[in-house]
Amino acid sequence: AAMSRKGGKLLVDSLTRSAKHFTKSEVECLVKLFDTLVAKASSQFAGAGFDRTVFRDTLYNAFGMTDDVVLDRVFSTFDKDNSGCITVAEWVEGLAVLLRGTLEEKMKYCFAVYDLNGDGYISKEEMFQMLKHSLLIQPADEEPDEGVKDLVEIALKKMASTYLLVPFLLQDHDRDGKLSFMDFEKAVRDENLLLEAFGPCLPDIK
Repeated sequence: AAMSRKGGKLLVDSLTRSAKHFTKSEVECLVKLFDTLVAKASSQFAGAGFDRTVFRDTLYNAFGMTDDVVLDRVFSTFDKDNSGCITVAEWVEGLAVLLRGTLEEKMKYCFAVYDLNGDGYISKEEMFQMLKHSLLIQPADEEPDEGVKDLVEIALKKMASTYLLVPFLLQDHDRDGKLSFMDFEKAVRDENLLLEAFGPCLPDIK
């Protein structure tokens, strides 16, 4: 177990340094929770971590995150080594950004969640997939997919977003139909509400 007597203190000390935003006692609690989650997980990881199913259930129960596409992407941002399981370091360090991250850290995190194929850009297709699962209400007389496609076009041009309930600009500066991190960062710094422009991927304040 991650909190075995031998090496437990060194582990907590190391994670307190690497996670930055948690106190030592908070890290101890998170490591204990990690051990509890590992006990629920499939034995295929030999106690090294827990799987996608346990991760999704935990985020759902703790933060009310329900969107399957978002949860899969959040799992991928936590699972830095693409092993298919969340290790104790990935767990604590991932939560440090999710719960206590700076604006810079959260911008990088949200962009990574929305960049479905990991190519460094958010394309029209990726916007479509995220918004398709995030928008709950569609006009009754309109094909839902067509409505989402229209919203994506608005997002790239001017983005007066009914999703966020506020007007804003999210500029595709080089007009190539996709957003770079630079485009995303500029928009978010101008209007922080744009951080989750393509779907809820952070816990709310509550």
